[in-house]
Amino acid sequence: MKIIKDAFEFEWDKGNIEKNKKHKVEDREAEEVFLDEGKVILKDKLHSQKEERFIVLGKTKKNRLLYLVFTKRKKKIRIISARNINKKEVLLYEETT
Repeated sequence: MKIIKDAFEFEWDKGNIEKNKKHKVEDREAEEVFLDEGKVILKDKLHSQKEERFIVLGKTKKNRLLYLVFTKRKKKIRIISARNINKKEVLLYEETT
């Protein structure tokens, strides 16, 4: 599922900037996942009560596989969380790409 069709930018503010450092993921590195042509994007039905959320599995420039949760606000992407993907998610990414 591809929901990002046109140019986009990221929304970083005091609520989400540098929040993923606990998982050793820098903000810029998380953004790189959206450039991965093999990325997998899924709806996050479990956490979409207040706003629609999505999950993206993808690679960074250094081939690090990440799991991101994000929402889309107009043409801006707000990354909610980012971490390394687990073994089960690696299989999903590999099956899709």
